[in-house]
Amino acid sequence: MCGIVAYLGNKQAYPILLEGLKRLEYRGYDSAGVALMNGELSIMKKQGKVADLEKHVSSLGHDLNHTMGMAHTRWATHGIPNDINAHPHSSGDGNLAIIHNGIIENYAPIKKALVDRGHIFSSDTDTEVLAHFIQEIKEKENLSLEEAVRRALNKVIGAYAIVVIDKDEPNKIVGARMSSPLVLGIGDDEYFLASDASPIIKYTNKVIYLEDGDVISITREGNYQIRSLDNTVQNPKVSELDLKIDEIEKGGYPHYMLKEIFQQPTTIAESMGGRINSHEGWAVLGGMKQNINRIAQSERIILTACGTSWHAALIAEYLFEDLARIPTEVEYASEFRYRNPIISQDDFIIALSQSGETADTLAAVKLAKEKGALIYGIVNAIGSSIARETDCGSYIHAGPEIGVASTKAFTSQVTVLALMALYLGKVRGILQESYFRQLLASLETVPSKVARILAKDDKIKYIAGEIRNASNALYLGRGYNFPVALEGALKLKEISYIHAEGYPGAEMKHGPIALIDMYMPVIVIATNKSAYEKIVSNIQEVKARKGVVIAIVTEGDEIIKDLADYIIEIPEIEEPFTPLLSVIPLQLLAYHIALMRGCNVDQPRNLAKSVTVE
Repeated sequence: MCGIVAYLGNKQAYPILLEGLKRLEYRGYDSAGVALMNGELSIMKKQGKVADLEKHVSSLGHDLNHTMGMAHTRWATHGIPNDINAHPHSSGDGNLAIIHNGIIENYAPIKKALVDRGHIFSSDTDTEVLAHFIQEIKEKENLSLEEAVRRALNKVIGAYAIVVIDKDEPNKIVGARMSSPLVLGIGDDEYFLASDASPIIKYTNKVIYLEDGDVISITREGNYQIRSLDNTVQNPKVSELDLKIDEIEKGGYPHYMLKEIFQQPTTIAESMGGRINSHEGWAVLGGMKQNINRIAQSERIILTACGTSWHAALIAEYLFEDLARIPTEVEYASEFRYRNPIISQDDFIIALSQSGETADTLAAVKLAKEKGALIYGIVNAIGSSIARETDCGSYIHAGPEIGVASTKAFTSQVTVLALMALYLGKVRGILQESYFRQLLASLETVPSKVARILAKDDKIKYIAGEIRNASNALYLGRGYNFPVALEGALKLKEISYIHAEGYPGAEMKHGPIALIDMYMPVIVIATNKSAYEKIVSNIQEVKARKGVVIAIVTEGDEIIKDLADYIIEIPEIEEPFTPLLSVIPLQLLAYHIALMRGCNVDQPRNLAKSVTVE
């Protein structure tokens, strides 16, 4: 989950590295550091954000006229966030420096063996152990840097993306990956290594996505070579990035999260682009089309995901069972991979991940693939590990999502899943033509209706101010909107640090009702046509206990308007697509509450955007 960027070329490295860290800071912001090479190796690092590193480097007054270096922004795994545990880490002799994203699982026995041989460690990290280990192998066996890295990694268990530089080979950068992303950028007489494309796109659109087990060596002479851990030369293709620099800027918004919330009319439309036409009466996804017979005959659909993507998967459970009549299960990827699941060749597995690099989801994909199931990936990041590992899939086309709390990726995932359900329902003969076209037409209206909800931002901000001091909150939803209640609660927890729980409305009486009093806001998603009377009863039960009710209702609802303390209206839409509208006010509510509480909405504490470690 840490951010890596490295540079070798003719330009001054430090400004490129610093800018790259700022673009990667959503991956981790506990500490940051930089290592520069100009005959001598200079390491500077600091606890805190990239801005703290920048001030620290400026205060040192060091020569920064180096054309080679690497930098890192950290999300802590081994060792608390402080200056010592910040990356880069150096070897015992100080000649070698390393930055690392991931976890070395067998670092403890390696460290013990190194300590027994006289190595002294200054940090609590697994990364420093790897630096010492590479150094020892290099010296004992008189190896090149890339060969020492390869030998060391053959004895390492875990996940990693690493970059290593060595004072003894001052014109070379070595990188490697295993279950953590690393991409090579190829410019004009310059090279970049980074966790993703955001630090690279300003300089080049030519990239190579490294595969698991790749070890890459880059030299100042303009050469690069990629070998596998078993020393086989690799010949990967060079890809072109489909990314524009303005997509990773704030674009005039105060925060990435707010920008991404307000992008949703566009991103939802782009998720549907070329995949739906209500006038002609079709919905299709290219990734499904080539396997549609096998998918349509599946005995079971299993969706696996983590976090917000898991909530999107829960909505898909309703969609697939309702519209396509295929039994569907939703699994936390972290549990799925470890519980020896029963998977057959007749199962259809869908893996959801915004980054396409989520470690648990990627491991679940590999497990299901071994069982012979058809694996479908729904990701945002083109060229990501899950996109490459799955048999087929669909990109959600939401564009870069920088805010740590996912917003536009969630609605784009749900949009693609809705299209899948419609396509399957049509192919399987479940949906009658008239209803099918009615659903298509309804789905096509979502972008304009989201825009109408966003126009209510001032009212939502006012309501946020009324409940900003709450210590707890309860979110209730039924049917399609139960997962939205979970997602709304997660957003509030993530960025405002208010404890919140999402529940099915009917489950309130089975425990959570004990918590309700005048100090606990209850957010009720009350747009369902089905079970409407039951939702009204839930609200009355809350009001009877002096709870404060904020209700998300369909425009024109007069019954709940008279019961709730505050209402937020959303346009009417076919019930399967209500989550795409009802989630928008919840995103804005969480955003404004967090801001009023002085929280960093783009970089909430303890979180990182892409969870590439278990």
